[in-house]
Formats: sequence, C-alpha cells, structure tokens
Amino acid sequence: MIRVLLVEDDKNLSFILQSSLEQIIGGYAVTVAQNGKEGLAQLDSGEFDLIASDVDMPEMNGTEMVRRIRLRHPEIPIIFITGMTNVRDVINGYQSGADMYIKKPFLPEELDAHIQALLKLKKHEDETTVSPDENTVFLLGKYRFLPAQSQLVCGESQWTLTKRESQILEQLCRHKGKIVNREKLLTDLWGTSDFYTSRSLDVFISKLRKYLALDADISLKVVKSVGLCLSDEPGQKCS
Repeated sequence: MIRVLLVEDDKNLSFILQSSLEQIIGGYAVTVAQNGKEGLAQLDSGEFDLIASDVDMPEMNGTEMVRRIRLRHPEIPIIFITGMTNVRDVINGYQSGADMYIKKPFLPEELDAHIQALLKLKKHEDETTVSPDENTVFLLGKYRFLPAQSQLVCGESQWTLTKRESQILEQLCRHKGKIVNREKLLTDLWGTSDFYTSRSLDVFISKLRKYLALDADISLKVVKSVGLCLSDEPGQKCS
C-alpha cells in the first residue's frame, strides 16, 4: 500500500482527498497534516512513499517545508497541489525541491494518476541511474566537479550544489563541447517537459553560470530551439 503524507490546510479538501485515495482500488494509506510544521513532525514520526502538499499555508508554507525536507530526505517524491499560478511561485517551488505541480481545482482521480506517474518515474530512475563513482572528477577549465559529493571547486572556492544543480552539471560535463537536447534533459530530470519545468531549468542554468564565472574561458550556451552546450575552450563550437 502506498503511504502518502497529505499536507493541506483546507480541512474539507483534505477530507475529500484522503477519503477518495483510501477508497481507490489498490488503496493508499493517507496521513494528513494541516501545515508545513505539522508535515515535518509527521515525517519525523513515520515513513512515506510520497508527499502531496499545498503551498500557501499558515505557520509554515509548503515551499519552506520542502526546503527543510530536502536537507534530510533528498529522494522522496513531492507534489505541490496549489491554486497559485504565478510563474515565479512555480519556479520557487521547483527550486525548493518539488518534483511536480498540480493546479487546483482537480479531481482526486487526477491526483492518483499523478502519484502513480511520479512513483513510476522514480522507480525507473532507481533501476537505471548509475550513481557517480566516488572517484569521478570532471575537469572544467580551472574547476573540478565531483558529482558524487555535489562539490564544485575552483582554487580555494568551493560550492555544494543542490541535487538538481549537480544533475544538470553532470549531464553537461559528460557531453562537454556537444549540444545536450533540452527536451531530453527536462524529461530525464523532471519527468516532463512543459513551460514551468523549462523556466525552472533556465533559472538553474543562470545559477550554474554564476558558479562558473571565475573562469572566463568557460561558456554555457543556450542553442536556440535545440539545447545547451558547456565548453571550456575559447571559441569552441558546439557539435
């Protein structure tokens, strides 16, 4: 049985979702929390396969809750269920560590479908993803990137990247000097390719450029309508 932590301050909606999910064939075990603070407490006292959370809640909002969760539980799938439609809110949500967005209003059956799709994607990643070797080091101009530790080093400067930043940089380093297809990158890392995940990727690329700014020979180019290209040689053309 799939164990879901549902974090939602609207008691009527949480009751409907909990009841509907528990009655679906195959069934869910649903634990309810009314805000981010309660959600963290429930997560500390039990084990869950997935978290579905509202964003705008009292005491602690969903974005702050997810940021804290990702420090201790980087792998647990998280879905935001929200009526917020501002692009910046969505990007902030993805940056905090959410894996998927569902816009209110929606039917419980839709949430079930999204949960199944996200768990299927996670299972596929677990079965096919090869963890970076502890000794793997990518040399990038003046930088060293250690994907297993999510560490980026340049001289005495050092950064610990987020999981998503590290995943993106690893893909680009493995294909240095070559174009990495944007749609494939989005699908591989987010499980979907839409407007919001695409905007989120743009934000991560901007952050990576800032990290790599200490070496003027490094460029992270956006090849319009095609993909991304990372190079560390002046004038190098992407292929």
